[in-house]
Amino acid sequence: MSDELTSNLERAETNLRAANDLLKGGYFDIATSRAYYAAFYAASALLLTADLDTSKHSGVIAAIHCYFVKTGKLAKEHGRNLNWLFELRSVGDYGVVIHVTAEDARQSVEIANQFLIAVQALLHQ
Repeated sequence: MSDELTSNLERAETNLRAANDLLKGGYFDIATSRAYYAAFYAASALLLTADLDTSKHSGVIAAIHCYFVKTGKLAKEHGRNLNWLFELRSVGDYGVVIHVTAEDARQSVEIANQFLIAVQALLHQ
């Protein structure tokens, strides 16, 4: 495993732990943002296995759909969930008067966890 891939996985795990802690503290907007970043870093790690490296969020998401969801390596649910996390993160980070609900925050952390598990399973095949 390359240093960059390992670093992305470590960032994913760190962001997921932070998301859980923030969720417990009632910081729903920030927990959701960290949950998204956990999935983003996991996705970035996975793309490295296909010699794809993109730093733009939209590029990472599009490449995950193209190379992993459409090919059946990742379930369609993971692709939809990654899109949802990205949209929800925008509410958490830029919503001004709109905030992430406690339930959506809880769900975002669980989805990020499931996405990370799916990526780790692919990486160990």
